[in-house]
Amino acid sequence: MTPYLIFVLKRFGQFLLVVFLGVTITFFVTHLTPIDPVEESIGAITQMGQSDPNAIELMRQSLRELYGMQGSIWQQYLNFWLRLATGDLGPSLSAFPTPVSTIILRSLPWTIGLMTVSTLITFVLGNAIGALAGYYRKDMVLKAVSLVFIALLPIPYYILAFVLLIVFGFIWPVLPINGGYEMNANLDLSFALVLDILKHSILPALSLILVGAGSWLIGMRALVSNIITDDYVVFAELGGVPKGKILRSYIARNAMVPQFTGLAMSLGAIFNGTVITEIVFGYPGIGNLLIEAVHAGDYSLVLGLSALSIVGVAAAVFIIDVLSPLIDPRIKVE
Repeated sequence: MTPYLIFVLKRFGQFLLVVFLGVTITFFVTHLTPIDPVEESIGAITQMGQSDPNAIELMRQSLRELYGMQGSIWQQYLNFWLRLATGDLGPSLSAFPTPVSTIILRSLPWTIGLMTVSTLITFVLGNAIGALAGYYRKDMVLKAVSLVFIALLPIPYYILAFVLLIVFGFIWPVLPINGGYEMNANLDLSFALVLDILKHSILPALSLILVGAGSWLIGMRALVSNIITDDYVVFAELGGVPKGKILRSYIARNAMVPQFTGLAMSLGAIFNGTVITEIVFGYPGIGNLLIEAVHAGDYSLVLGLSALSIVGVAAAVFIIDVLSPLIDPRIKVE
């Protein structure tokens, strides 16, 4: 067995351990909360009118069996893993009888679309400006642009989201400020629908891009500032190699290796959603869905969303570890 294959198997074992521990912690945290969703459901039903006590007890037993809440917490834990292994997350407690997987699949494309596009734009914009600012250190325009993005970096993205909402929703109302598409819109796939969805995603994405680009800019500028003093860069400059080629082929290529690691981590974290941004703009993503599930005491939905997030981030770390020796020859497999 080759050293690289042994390395991959070890990292895969770590991936499984992280997923197991993360999902386990989430399970016990949700089940130790004082909210009993079964009793909440029964209470909501009995408020509508008098019900027979025997019927209520039968209903209680049926709901506990349906939601996998029978027996001790350890029996529930074992049943949860058995159901999770088959992809059965059970029905939602707050949207019974809709399966949890169906609810998640409705919201997941919105978050993936918003987060993927905004993350990639943030990555490209921040690194491009950072590379230019690190190489052309005396350029006043680049200094001014860098200062703007760095000044925005400490601002919480939800504060910037509120500012954008006020400016473009009320002072200069040119962009939609709520939802993922217009009310009563025809949801058949068409150019008009795609354009409508893009318009509704501009403000949420802009709030993430403006705040997030600064961190990529600072990291890239620091990496470039260190690389430009290396011998091969100095020799290239003395040899008359054009500055643009030096920046692209000699500096940026080497500086991008650690940045791609950060990008993979960011893409893995898209399954977390942007909770506050989605709430501010009423965006129908999984961040908004998670808050609604917590308020409703929906164990099944919270566990499903948490498991998705844990697997996404852990998978991103696993992929980074596996590909790092292939991308960067300076990393050795031990």
